Amino acid sequence: MIERRQCTRIKIDLPVEVQQGGSVWKQRLIDISLIGVATDQPDVWDAQYNEPFTLLIQLDDGDELELHAYLQHVEAGRLGFSVQHVDRENIEPLRALLEAHVDDPGIIAEEISRLDS
Repeated sequence: MIERRQCTRIKIDLPVEVQQGGSVWKQRLIDISLIGVATDQPDVWDAQYNEPFTLLIQLDDGDELELHAYLQHVEAGRLGFSVQHVDRENIEPLRALLEAHVDDPGIIAEEISRLDS
């Protein structure tokens, strides 16, 4: 299992819709990695902490990145999510997003290969 700190986190400001059941919160992405996402915290936050969330991140090219995650922490107006699984349709957009914001895109490919092992 890959450790949290072994994945590159990139700071990026994009719109993200956080969904759980019938609830939807419009938020802003703070940072993202292969295994985690941080968003700002909405004014009204009445989520079920132990239930899964769907995060829909609006990419600059108009596409949407869908991630499934669990809330790990709430602190200082910030929500930290742990990504449980990235399906085949979303791994390439996630890879492209991360690679576009690092000096060496090979780092992201290496992290993905560690996740697969």
